[in-house]
Amino acid sequence: MWMIRFLALGLLFAVDAAVDKKAVEKAAKEAPVEKKISKQASTLADRSAGLAFNLYHNMAKDKKVENILLSPVVVASSLGLVNLAGKASTAAQAKAVLSVDKLSDDHINAGLSELLNEVSNSTARNVTWKIGNRLYGPSSISFSDDFVKSSKKHYNYEHSKINFRDKRSALKSINEWAAQTTDGKLPEVTSDVEKTDGALIVNAMFFKPHWDERFHHKMVDNRGFMVTRSFTVSVPMMHRTGLYNYYEDQTNSLQILEMPLAHKFSSLIVIMPYHVEPLERVEKLLTREQLKTWIGKMEKKAVAVSLPKVSMEVSHDLQKHLGELGLTEAIDKTKADLSKISGKKDLYLANLYHAAALEWDTEGNPFDADIYGREELRSPKLFYADHPYVFLIKDNKTDSILFIGRLVRPKGDKMRDEL
Repeated sequence: MWMIRFLALGLLFAVDAAVDKKAVEKAAKEAPVEKKISKQASTLADRSAGLAFNLYHNMAKDKKVENILLSPVVVASSLGLVNLAGKASTAAQAKAVLSVDKLSDDHINAGLSELLNEVSNSTARNVTWKIGNRLYGPSSISFSDDFVKSSKKHYNYEHSKINFRDKRSALKSINEWAAQTTDGKLPEVTSDVEKTDGALIVNAMFFKPHWDERFHHKMVDNRGFMVTRSFTVSVPMMHRTGLYNYYEDQTNSLQILEMPLAHKFSSLIVIMPYHVEPLERVEKLLTREQLKTWIGKMEKKAVAVSLPKVSMEVSHDLQKHLGELGLTEAIDKTKADLSKISGKKDLYLANLYHAAALEWDTEGNPFDADIYGREELRSPKLFYADHPYVFLIKDNKTDSILFIGRLVRPKGDKMRDEL
């Protein structure tokens, strides 16, 4: 049955072959010319990638957290903002969490600014990535002109005063701004604000990549995604067969798949256990060094891929998690020195909301239908993502990690509950 389905996919591709071949050639001609990034940006890309694994592991330990969706380059920029706002040890801790202790502030600001502008260039990368960053302060605060100017220049931050005494109005304001920033894809950042006497950092994002070779829109059907062995939800699943970087770690019972995104500047890497299981075992293996090992062992193979057509909306308050990584002063009302914000030592970081919507669908560049006549595609490996997995979106140009996360519970109706 499976092979009939994937052979049918090949036939569907073949029907459009002549049109798509021309489109592939056109897309190749229109692909942007690659420019190198500066040494400063390269250094910050490296440090933000290190932050990705540290923060992910810290969050994964929290039993209350299911789906995780983090953009390390955006979190790094938030730490850059804390460094810009802070003095003495408050600023030093922000640099330490990002592992940039020995770098000058100018190096950090310029590097992070260039990195974020580079990886979020929607035109060059053929992705949709809307990013909004805003610093909220109590209505009594007076923002320093120098701070407003610098944070806007380097990190594209907006600034707002908000009356936290009117909690309902404050929440409405934050959530409406996030929804507007993401074209309605992220309707809610938070349903409550407990600490109302400090500063709030809010990151609101919508990310929708395009595949380097699209899925066929007709090869989508409803399937079961096993959240656990006894709990399954119905999700739309997309299918395609193609040539992908693939590695099977038999020792650890894992499949690792890399699928390039449009213009091949970045790619999706999925790390999936053979069977349904909690992800703790996989996450213990997940280090930067191990990822490099897996990537180094990948080979181009024919793979029949089935992926959930997902829409994830995830909001994390990173204040506690960054505190556990060493950002203890900025979040402590009695110790924080964020006096560059207003000229007074009157603020601390009460919350850091990192909210993102991620959407995968069939869209992408036209496929090269010629490959479906090749012998090597007749016996593909099966990569059937119907249970929890870890994923990364890795940037191939800067070697940074645009997103790191896990899909544990996709949106969908419950199908069955077996004992």
